[in-house]
Amino acid sequence: MDRDEEKGHGDRSLLFIGDEDDDLGVDRDGGSPPSSDAGSSFSDRSDDGGDGDGADDGTGTGSGSGSDDDADGDGDKERAPNVARQQAAWPQSYRQSIDMLSAVQSPSVTSIMAASPSITKFGSSFLKAGSSFFLKKGATEGSLPLTRPLLPPSLSQLSQQQQQQPAGRPSTDSLQPRPPAPQPPAVQQRPSAACLKSNYIELPPPSSKCSSGQSIINGLNVLCGVGILTTCFGIKQAGWLSLLLLPLLGACSCYTGLLLKRCIDSSPTIETYPDIGRAAFGIPGRVFVSVCIFTYCPACCVEYITLLGDSLSSVFPSAHLAFTGIYLNSHNLFAISMALAILPSVWLRNLSLLSYLSAGGVVATITVVVCLFWVGIGDGVGFHPSGSALNLTHLPLALGLYGYCFSGHSVFPNIYSSMKERSQFPFVLLFCFIVVTIVYSGVAATGFLMFGESTMSQFTLNMPQQYVPSKIAIWMTIVNPYTKYALTMTPVALSIEEALPKMMRNYVAGMCVRTALVLSTVVVALSFPYFALVMALLGSVFTMLVALILPCACYLSIKRELVPLWEVVLCITIILIGLGCAFVGSYTSINQMIGGS
Repeated sequence: MDRDEEKGHGDRSLLFIGDEDDDLGVDRDGGSPPSSDAGSSFSDRSDDGGDGDGADDGTGTGSGSGSDDDADGDGDKERAPNVARQQAAWPQSYRQSIDMLSAVQSPSVTSIMAASPSITKFGSSFLKAGSSFFLKKGATEGSLPLTRPLLPPSLSQLSQQQQQQPAGRPSTDSLQPRPPAPQPPAVQQRPSAACLKSNYIELPPPSSKCSSGQSIINGLNVLCGVGILTTCFGIKQAGWLSLLLLPLLGACSCYTGLLLKRCIDSSPTIETYPDIGRAAFGIPGRVFVSVCIFTYCPACCVEYITLLGDSLSSVFPSAHLAFTGIYLNSHNLFAISMALAILPSVWLRNLSLLSYLSAGGVVATITVVVCLFWVGIGDGVGFHPSGSALNLTHLPLALGLYGYCFSGHSVFPNIYSSMKERSQFPFVLLFCFIVVTIVYSGVAATGFLMFGESTMSQFTLNMPQQYVPSKIAIWMTIVNPYTKYALTMTPVALSIEEALPKMMRNYVAGMCVRTALVLSTVVVALSFPYFALVMALLGSVFTMLVALILPCACYLSIKRELVPLWEVVLCITIILIGLGCAFVGSYTSINQMIGGS
């Protein structure tokens, strides 16, 4: 029996946040408030329990179990901080929302049907006919029952149910038929008042640990993004020798990813990137890391809007709108219309269905790459060597574009925490970076050999429209950001909703927050419709900060005297390189955007 079942938290799909945490903590054990990530990933490292580490959630064993005060009393203050205060720190919703970006263990089919009353009602006759089958599957696989109530039971009820359970779980074959349950009330078409409250966020966390193969897919899904579209544009800007930056940045990013692993291993209370910032620099460090990541997410959504507008305007170049003196060209028209189409998905509280689509990032990337080679080899476009060896003037711009390709460090701690065999994480990380570096370098060289100096910010815009592979590639670049927009914006929306006053934590306020976020991305995308320049700015600032600077700084702060001298020099060197690239790259990108290039 795993740690979740021992604590009576087998269903971890509901994340409780806000001021209700205090009441829930009293319901559970009268001690510290519960963690949103309790029992999700550190069961392997906290089984010893006798060191006081078991007090991280109030349910540990040994002398440290019971409460945080006991943990402080047994002299283990230096190893683990006050976990109650750490878990109460903002943001509480980080773990569950960031897990969605990497598609960690997508929920089962029964989970989706349980979370969708309309589907359950539509197939009620089928569900009744196969109730015994689903009952056995739910008992053996730990999936959610199909008759899951709309609102979750309180933690006090869960603890009572845990106390009433027998020590040994009988086999499902020997279970007697259940007496007929009372007929539940009819499902309301409108959410209940309790459901409208923003006291909990319904997100599907990983139901089980991930294998190494699943972790590789998750890592590739994070790293294989829209950055691949601009790699050949980087060669156009800075020359062929700029390709050497890809393996250099990939090696540095892979090393800093391993540093994040070491930081997590230093304490059982560390599971996510903000936890690492907390362990290194206290509450200010946790807030700073969270703000950096939550600023990067809407900036990526700005890129998605720009990409959608550019792609659709290339398919329908003559589309426009003129109404009451307002004229919208094809790019602005499609950017606004696609934002309005995306808005309902941002309002969703349960993103279970979208989590399946988010896993299509790897498939979309592979499809676009195959279509690019297909057009170059099979459809007669051919390859035409051209370009300069090195252009130092635009090298900072290419540096930002290449840096954006390795911006996955905000998710790496979540992938590591969800792994079944954490010792395989270095191999998983190295494999992902090698594959991604080879793919990015190959696409960059192939795209520039095909289109030369006419290469645009997205190579899909250069692909001839009369060929079928070109149409497939363009539509894949449209579908991919459309499905990922809501998942990328969700962490920001949840963090803002957490910070709202208690009286404003309701469904209407949440919809207003999410609508304002979508509108802000549209305004920024229309004000700065420069896909490559905005991506270079993000790569120069946030990627250098989150992927290079912060991992090294946190590692040196957490490990301190345990770090050998050569590694201290290496970390300081990476920090200086990251700072230099951030300043030069951001200055170049902002200067060109102001100039309107």
